[in-house]
Amino acid sequence: MNPSELGRFLRTRREALRPADVGLVAGGRRRALGLRRSEVALLADVSVDYYERLEQARNAHPSEAMVGSLARALRLSVDERDHLYRLAGYAPPVHGAGSGYVDPALMFLLDSLTTVPAHVTDDLNTIVAQNRLSLALVGPWAAGDDRAGNVTWRWFTDPSSRALNVTEEHERIGRGYAADLRAGIGRRGEDASAARLVTDLLEASAEFAHYWDDMAVEPLRSTRKHLIHSHAGPLDVQCDVVLSNATGHRMVIFRPQPGSTTAESFDFLGALGTQTF
Repeated sequence: MNPSELGRFLRTRREALRPADVGLVAGGRRRALGLRRSEVALLADVSVDYYERLEQARNAHPSEAMVGSLARALRLSVDERDHLYRLAGYAPPVHGAGSGYVDPALMFLLDSLTTVPAHVTDDLNTIVAQNRLSLALVGPWAAGDDRAGNVTWRWFTDPSSRALNVTEEHERIGRGYAADLRAGIGRRGEDASAARLVTDLLEASAEFAHYWDDMAVEPLRSTRKHLIHSHAGPLDVQCDVVLSNATGHRMVIFRPQPGSTTAESFDFLGALGTQTF
């Protein structure tokens, strides 16, 4: 680890950003250009004191997950993210992995989508970032650990995760998640965390094991879903998937079906989410 270079790099990246670049309102007069340390700390979910110690190279050694969060907060490019990992003493993440980092282009889109739910997943279907309406629709999945935030793991091990989806679509969705996971495994090659996820799923769910035996390989694609939210009611959506070639991450956008009342329901859900989260 190179603490002084790490601190300098964080400072220069922070000073190059404006509040609007990260979805924040400037508010009040600023003595200098760039984000405040407190704003980066908020975006990275770390204390201001800890972030200040990182910039000042004062006895702070960030974890790999923290480095990913800092890279996301500072909207670093993939090359800048990899440089930050090396400065912190870690190997850069493999293509498609979560690590708390999100492609800046996807983060910009996520910040811009204010009328529909959307979230970003890694190539193993772990949610790594959510917009406000995604939080209101499915809850704060990105705030959990890798398993708590993994859509496929939750689908096959936590019955409550299926409550949003109509029963008639459960088999199609489950088969799709199994086929998508096999595709992700194939892209990653020899990856211990991916192999462990499959092993644990095979042990935890006979349903997953049945679908896995089919050997289907198909990444998630745009698909229609009928949802029933406990407060917003029936939702008729097209789940569109936007792929980042730079990172292998995917943005899932819950687009209202034309002619449905789903857009109005999302407006209601947004108002409800403001009160709930």
